[in-house]
Amino acid sequence: QEQLVESGGGSVQAGGSLRVSCEASGVISRHCAMGWFRQAPGKEREGVAAIYTSSGRTYYADSAKGRFTISQDNAKNTLYLQMNSLRPEDTAMYYCAAVSGCPSTAYILSPIYNYWGQGTQVTVSS
Repeated sequence: QEQLVESGGGSVQAGGSLRVSCEASGVISRHCAMGWFRQAPGKEREGVAAIYTSSGRTYYADSAKGRFTISQDNAKNTLYLQMNSLRPEDTAMYYCAAVSGCPSTAYILSPIYNYWGQGTQVTVSS
């Protein structure tokens, strides 16, 4: 059973930066894809960024393009999300996720993943 543990959330003012991390209990390369999702109160969980762990190819939601960067460190079995130019609307619980099967690019930002972390809160104030 894979365990994913997020860290690095916190409070920041608009325009600031944060990096959240996700440490996996196993080898992340055994998962075809990993991603970051977020959920704000009263809203559905949405995909923010995802990566195919073998190729390193990345995908971003329109709201994240140009501001967020997803990356992986295979030696540390850790997934990262660097978030710059943060906005109040980025406030949410951020979740790390992993999937063993390979989703198509059409679904890589959909919450079809089978392993989830407990989440880390990101709050952006104006």
